[in-house]
Amino acid sequence: MLTGELIGRVERLRRYPVKSLLGEELSAAEVTGRGVARDRERALLDLATGRVASAKHPRLWAGLLRYSAAVTADGRVAITGPDGRAADEAELSEALGRKLALIAERPPGATVERAVPEEVLARGIEAEVAVTVNELGRGAPEGGFFDFAPVHLITEATLRAVGVEAERYRPNLVLRTEGQGFVGFVENAWVGRELAVGETLRLRIVAPTPRCAVPTLGHGSLPRRAEALRVPAERNRLVPLEGMPALPCAGVYAQVLAPGRVEPGAEVRLN
Repeated sequence: MLTGELIGRVERLRRYPVKSLLGEELSAAEVTGRGVARDRERALLDLATGRVASAKHPRLWAGLLRYSAAVTADGRVAITGPDGRAADEAELSEALGRKLALIAERPPGATVERAVPEEVLARGIEAEVAVTVNELGRGAPEGGFFDFAPVHLITEATLRAVGVEAERYRPNLVLRTEGQGFVGFVENAWVGRELAVGETLRLRIVAPTPRCAVPTLGHGSLPRRAEALRVPAERNRLVPLEGMPALPCAGVYAQVLAPGRVEPGAEVRLN
C-alpha cells in the first residue's frame, strides 16, 4: 500500500550515458542503487591530466555540450556530433584540442575540475578563472561517473522560477508538483526525507544540488543563459553539506533505498 503525501507526478525522465555530453529522453527506466540504468556509465578521460573531462571547467570543456550520447537498441552507447553524424574519441579529441579516451570504469579517486561559477559569470567562459578539484561520486556506490549521488531531481516549479529549460540542469527526474502550488525551490524542504515514486521506487533526498557554470552554457541548440546560475545565486543559496559554504542550488540529490521501474506519470509521495 502506498503511503505518504501525494505531492506530484513524474513529468520527464532523462539519462546521460556519457558524463558532460547531452543526454536522452526516456519513456521508462529501471532505477537501481546505481541510479537510472545506463546513466553516467561512461566518461571522457583527459589523458594529459588523468582527470575526467567535465563542462564544469568551461574554458576547456564547454564544447562537450555540442555532442550527445544515447543507448542504442542493441545496447551500445552512441555519440553523435552537432552535425548529426556519429562521433568517436578521435573526433572529440580533435574538436576539444586534448587527447581523450572514452572509459567505462571510474578510476579510484577520479576527479574533475570545477571553475568557480561566479568568476565564470563575471569574466566569461574563455577567461582563466580559479578552479577547484572535486572527487566524483562521494554519495554514490562504486562505478558510474556521478558528481555526487546517483539520482538528481528537479521540479517544474523551480524551472519556472528560474526561467530555464530542464536540460540545462541535467536531471534524471523532472517532477510536476501542482499539489503544492507553483513555489520555486520547493525541493529544499525534502532534504532528509523519503520519496516514493510509482509502485516500488524509493529515494532518500540527501542534499540540495549546488550549481556550477554548466547550466549557463550552450546545450546543443540552446544558447547560453546566465540566469540559470544568476537566479539561484540570488534566490536560493544553501549549504549543501556540512562544512561547505552557501552555494547557489537548484534541485536535489537522492540515493536509492529500494529499486523500481519509473515512467512519466508515476505518482510521487513524500514521507
